[in-house]
Order: sequence, then structure tokens, then C-alpha cells
Amino acid sequence: MTTTVLPDEMADRFAVARQVADAVLFEGYVLYPYRASAAKNRLRWQFGVLVPPNWGAESAEHSFQRTECLMEPRAGARLSAELRFLHAQRRTVQRLCPDGEFEDVAELELPDRVLVPWDEGAEERVTFVADVAELCGDGITVPFSRPAREETEPVHDAEGRPVGRLVRRREEVNGLVRLTASELDGPYTAMRLTATVENTSDWTPDGTADRDAALPRSLVAAHLLLGLGTGAFLSMTDPPEWAKGAVATCRNLHAWPVLAGEPGRADVLLSSPIILEDHPAIAPESPGALYDALEIDEILALRTAALTDQEKREARGTDPRAAEVIELADSMPPEVLERLHGAVRALREVTGPGPAAPPDPAAPDVPGRRPETPWWDPESDRSVDPVRDRITVDGRSIGAGSRVLLQPGRRRTDAQDLFLQGRSAHVEAVLHDVDGGVHLAVTVEGDPGVDIRREQGRFLYFQPDEVAPLEDV
Repeated sequence: MTTTVLPDEMADRFAVARQVADAVLFEGYVLYPYRASAAKNRLRWQFGVLVPPNWGAESAEHSFQRTECLMEPRAGARLSAELRFLHAQRRTVQRLCPDGEFEDVAELELPDRVLVPWDEGAEERVTFVADVAELCGDGITVPFSRPAREETEPVHDAEGRPVGRLVRRREEVNGLVRLTASELDGPYTAMRLTATVENTSDWTPDGTADRDAALPRSLVAAHLLLGLGTGAFLSMTDPPEWAKGAVATCRNLHAWPVLAGEPGRADVLLSSPIILEDHPAIAPESPGALYDALEIDEILALRTAALTDQEKREARGTDPRAAEVIELADSMPPEVLERLHGAVRALREVTGPGPAAPPDPAAPDVPGRRPETPWWDPESDRSVDPVRDRITVDGRSIGAGSRVLLQPGRRRTDAQDLFLQGRSAHVEAVLHDVDGGVHLAVTVEGDPGVDIRREQGRFLYFQPDEVAPLEDV
């Protein structure tokens, strides 16, 4: 039997898991300095974007997620599922003309904010509950649809007089969630659960359509919450010995499942486009959502508080969530800001004297070193040039402008880099560190934000043995 209402107990458990899931949902929603005009905000929503299949085939993004995990349901168990995503809605700003008509404008000045065009995100949920027995065989498929709609919001000045309006338009979005389960071979009563989320929108782009055109028809920051009424999920990173072989054969595409909710429980799973550890949690020092996780909270808070009054007015008019960040930074007490400076998560017992302190490189008694001389000055070292330097990989000369195939090393790479396995990229620079190591700064082919990455110098980095040369085109 399938229903759309979560049991009360599972709704409570999902509420705990949503504390982390909200961070996934709004990751990269609006970036510092929280203004629509900022270069960083020209490319948003980089995680979990499921685009229409007719557009995704020609882009670097995907139209589906696949989650595969192991579970041990008890007899008569029911599985609760909740798909969450943002539905991008395009907001335009209109000014009220003397003749009573409205016209689109680039901005509308108000005393406390400057309203500008912007893409907002409306949270969407698809929930359902099914008997685990129903998932065997062909399983179940739950289609969903969100219709196109248009809404207007009047805008008034400080005296309450109408001066314009905001127009919000949403495009139609269609999708489905498919769940199947099968029993594992062997003596253990475990099952393999497969959950697929697909964007099935039939929008067909014309030859000029870009990512901005696809976003309103996409499932943005899509992720799944799964819960067992009775039974448990197995950890995908630390499974019991008997399950390690079965876990290794699970295929997760564009998402990764982790145990979620209260520590010590294993009845809730979060499948996220961002790789997390089991039972992830928001740091207790966090003062609130800052959305731009590429920066440290303390730095974000300090920089946001230091924005000019005009910059803050534009941020407030960009998005209500940006306005909340401005108010948070302006009203943060010193003791809260101090907590953001750092926290000790673990201590070890000191059983003996610590290592001797290294000599001060600026001390006058260090041979060959003068206090006024920096330990390394890149301007005076002409032996390296990231733009012109080249290295040899598989007998081929590689440097800025070369094409390479990415083959991340599993033992030392960032887990996010594993999503780039087999992708082609352009080398932007060859970098040498002070220990003699070599690193390649690259941009991925098909990345819609490549121009912004080059402008800001935010590249991806791989070692020479993690790439293979490709023919230039």
C-alpha cells in the first residue's frame, strides 16, 4: 500500500535530518557579497541540479540521480521517502508608470533596499510511504508535476504609495521517483534498495538555450530522505564485514547515501549530491545559514558586516535570505563572533615533552638568513612560470592549453573529485610547490562557469599521475 502522508514518528525523524538537508538544499543559493550584480552570483546552484533530459544530453549536467544502498527491514516494514528540491522562479522588477501601466526595469530604488531581477528558489517536496514488500520486482514509480504559474507582489514606498511590483514566473517541471528492492544472496536478511530520481520534463531547447533557460525547468539541489519504520540501513562507508562485498557493488550516480538523523540510529538515510559522512551535523558554533560554504563563517560574517550601506541595500533587495544574512552579520554579538574563530573537537593526552620548536627563520643567528629577507619571494624566483612551464606525462608535453583526461587518485584526492572520473579538462597552469611537487590547475570541459573560474582563479587541482594526455581540438 502506498500513501503520501508520512507517519508521525518518521516525520519527527525526518525533521532532525532536515537540519543538515537544509544546508544541502541551499548550498550556493546566494554567494558573498550577496548581491545579484556580484560576479560570483552569475553561476549558482552547482550541486544536485537535475536538468531536462533534452538539454542535459548536450551539457555537463545530468537529468537523474541514482541511489543504491543496503537495508535490513523487519517483517511488515514500511519505507518513507521524501524528495526535496528547489524550483527556480524568475523574478522581474517593474516600475509603475504615470499612466498606470507597468514596465520592466533593471532596478527599483527603495529607502531600505534596491530591488533587482533575480532567480529565487521555492522549496518543493514529494513524499510517499510504501510497504517494503511492494518494492520487490518492478517496484513502484511515483510521478510528480509542478505546473507553470505567475504571481505578482506589489511594492510600496515608505509612505505606503504603490511604486511598482515584483513578477514571479515558474515553468512547468515534471519528474518521477522510482524505488526497487531485491534480496541479497546469502544467510543475511538484507536487501539492496535502489532509488532513482529523474527529471522527465519534455522541454526542448532551441539552439540558443543556455543554463539560465534550463534552470527554471530543473530540479535544483535535489536530494532524498529515506526512512524505515522498523529495521535499519547499513553504513556505506563503514559496513559490517559480511556486507562489505555487497556495498562495493552498489552503484551511486550523482548522489551519495549516508546515515542521518540522531547519532546511534540507522533508520534514516540522506542521499545527497554533496558527499557527507555518516550522521552529519551542523556545527554548534554556526550562527545561522550563510549559504556560501566556499568561505569560512568567521570571514563571511566579518566581510558582510564591512559591506558599504549601498552594497547592503542591494543585498537586501536581491533575496530575502540575503537580507537575513545582512541582518545576522550586523547584529552578531562579539561572543558569537568569537565562537566562530575555532573549536577544539578532540583532545589527546600529553604524556611527554612536545617536539622542540623549530628555529625562528628570522633570527639573526640562523646562517645565511637575514630578518628582512622573506623565506621565498615569487617575484625574484624566475625559475618557475605557471603559464609557460610544461611537464611530461606519458611521453607528452603538458602545459597551459593542453587537454587531459581526469583520473583522480582514490587514496589522496578530495572525494568530490571522484565525480570527475573520466571527464576531459583544459590545463590552465603548471604549479610547483616548495617541496618539489607539481600540480596541474584545470577547468573541466563543458563547465558552464568556466569563464568565472578563470576570472576568479578558482581552478581544480590534480597531480600529473592523475591525468592522461588528450589530443587538442
